[in-house]
Amino acid sequence: MTGLSFLLLMLSGMPVAFVLIGATLVFMFVADRMQLLTAIPQIAFGSVENFDLLAIPLFVLLGEIMNESGLTRRIIIAVRVWLTRVPHNLVIVNLVSNLALAAIMGSATAQMAVMSRVVVPEMEKDGYNRGYAAGLTAAAGLLGPIIPPSMIFIIFGVIAQVSIADMFTAGIVPGVTLFVFILALALMQARKNHDPSASGAGMPTGSKLRATLPGVATMAIPAVIVGGISFGIFTPTESAAAAIVVALIFGAVIFRELPLNRLPAIIDRTVTNSAVVLFLILAAKIFGWVLTFNQIPQHVADLIVSLTDNPTIFLLLIVAFLSLVGMFLDGIAALIILTPILLPVAVSNYGIDPIQFGVVMGLTLVLGLLTPPVGTGLYIAAALSNVSILRLSRLLVPYVLATLVVILMVVFLPWMVRPF
Repeated sequence: MTGLSFLLLMLSGMPVAFVLIGATLVFMFVADRMQLLTAIPQIAFGSVENFDLLAIPLFVLLGEIMNESGLTRRIIIAVRVWLTRVPHNLVIVNLVSNLALAAIMGSATAQMAVMSRVVVPEMEKDGYNRGYAAGLTAAAGLLGPIIPPSMIFIIFGVIAQVSIADMFTAGIVPGVTLFVFILALALMQARKNHDPSASGAGMPTGSKLRATLPGVATMAIPAVIVGGISFGIFTPTESAAAAIVVALIFGAVIFRELPLNRLPAIIDRTVTNSAVVLFLILAAKIFGWVLTFNQIPQHVADLIVSLTDNPTIFLLLIVAFLSLVGMFLDGIAALIILTPILLPVAVSNYGIDPIQFGVVMGLTLVLGLLTPPVGTGLYIAAALSNVSILRLSRLLVPYVLATLVVILMVVFLPWMVRPF
């Protein structure tokens, strides 16, 4: 009954968090267990009473400050000026800028939105086909949830009770591998999607140096995050706070492009976006408690164990299952709902490292950003680039397949995600 009510509420178009709470209440009513309502406040409070979750609003705030102060634009300019005479330099600029932003924002949708507004028009002016530019930008946005800091890895770390710092470092090798694959595909397709007569000219050395220095200075922000975590100076949460201070200094004091009167609007957006994620975590924790009470995880474990006793085949089944789930459910929502069900099976029955399992889950669910019918990133990139959903979906097929290859590499080569 819980599953049926969940499905019906999802089909009604209700927000996922309310679907989870609604399915919980339906179960209590049908099973005549309304007395369980007295436990919900404690469960709800406990689900968000976790210091590590503070990293979510902090990284959201960091992304907002970066966008509002023009720091992201400076990174793009700094990369581009040194590559003006390199063939298909804007393809490389697009990907390198996405890689840099992935180390700052941690949100694929925010990254896709920024880059679709900034880079796609520039690529079109430089003679690139708009659809090609939009597809490349959307695919590069997949780096956001993989390269640290990663919102998905933060949430998984909290739910699975594993080190978020270890999750961050585990995402570096798969993230760089995906970057190389996307770059290779993009360069192979670049010639037939580019009009050389529209290419821009190079810049003199003086201009290059003046344009580079602000971008190089801005890269201190990801250096604070990654370096602080890697050397044990900061926890992931503390690194986000330190990066915010650095971003404010650059945006408001050094470059003076962030008036302080914009801060209330920035904080308002941060609170709104963070509240959505945290409320979803709260609702999923309550729903997960009901599933556990109903022994759903045990039933799932029995079903999977009956299919195979091989850890690799189990992971491949998980990839296939999550690829399907990602087409219909937001990645963060799916992660919150499914981790308490699937992780115990992976660890207890198959001896799989929770870090490897978390990276496999994260990478697979990230694909849902670009696959209809949900595909949040797909719709954002299509809308901001003025390219049809159908056309953009076709253009993204090679990049989706490349991501699947990286996922399979993580499945068969677990050393790729071992913490440094």
